[in-house]
Amino acid sequence: MIRKAVIPAAGFGTRFLPFTKSVPKEMIPLVDKPVIQYVVEEAVAAGITDILIVVSSGKMAIQEHFNPDPGLLARLEDNGRSALADELRAIDRMARLHFVYQQELKGLGDAVLQARGFVGDEPFAVLLGDTVTTSEVSPVIGQLCAVSRQKGASVVALEEVPWEKTSRYGVIDGTAVAESVYKVKTFIEKPSPDEAPSNLAIAARYVFTPEIFGFLENTIPGKGGEIQLTDAMREMVRTIPMYGCRFDGRRHDIGDKLEFIKATVEFSLKRPEFRDNVGVWLKDLSTRLED
Repeated sequence: MIRKAVIPAAGFGTRFLPFTKSVPKEMIPLVDKPVIQYVVEEAVAAGITDILIVVSSGKMAIQEHFNPDPGLLARLEDNGRSALADELRAIDRMARLHFVYQQELKGLGDAVLQARGFVGDEPFAVLLGDTVTTSEVSPVIGQLCAVSRQKGASVVALEEVPWEKTSRYGVIDGTAVAESVYKVKTFIEKPSPDEAPSNLAIAARYVFTPEIFGFLENTIPGKGGEIQLTDAMREMVRTIPMYGCRFDGRRHDIGDKLEFIKATVEFSLKRPEFRDNVGVWLKDLSTRLED
C-alpha cells in the first residue's frame, strides 16, 4: 500500500500572471475550491494518508488553507451555517499534511528531491499541484498505484495527445505489456511529430520507488539551472524497469488559461445547484455566438 504522496507547489505560475503575482497558482479556484484541494482529495481517495506539499516563499496561502481556523468555524456556527463549517472541518481532517520549503526554485526534479527525508525507503506518489484529474472509474493516482504494486516498479501517467502536438510534451518510447500498461524504453522531451516514437504524453501523475532520489541527486542542471524530473527518469529507466499507465479519466491543466476556463465550466455542470442554470446560459451563449 502506498501511504505517502508529494505535491510540488513551488513554481512561479508565470502562465497565469498577473493573478499569480500575489496568489499561488495552486490556489486558483475551480468553482469554490482551490485546485490544490482537488489534488489532495484525489490522493486521499486513493488511500494515501501522509502528504508533503513542497512550497516556496510567498506561498503561505496554501498552508493557511489547510490549517484549522477555529474563529471562522465559530462564526459560521453562530450564524447557522453548520453545513459549511462541517465542510471546512473536513478539509482539516483529510490527511496528515506536511510542508517543506524549496529554498531555491531549481525545477520540478529538485522539488521532488526535497521529499527524500519524508519518503524514506518506501514507494510514493507525486501529483503536480496545478493539475486536476478526474475519472469515473477510480482516482487517477490510484490507478498508477495499482500498476506499481503489480509490477513492483515506478509508473508514470500517460495520456494520448494529437500527433501534431507531441512537440509540447514529454512522451514515451515503450512497449505495451497489458491493456493500457507500457514498459518504458526511454522518455523523449518535446519531439517533433516526425520524430516522436508515440503520442503517449507524461501526464502530471507519478508513482516512484525511492531509487529516483539517487538519480535526481546526480542529474546535471539544465536550462536556468533547473533539475528536470524527466532527465532523472531517463537515466533511471536505463537500469531499473519503469512503466507507463494510460489512465482512465481526464487531465485538466489549470495553469493554462484556456484549460482553466474549460474546467470551470465543466466542474460547474457537475454541481447540482449550478447545472441547470449554467446549461441554460451555455445554450443561450451558443445561440448568440451563431448570430
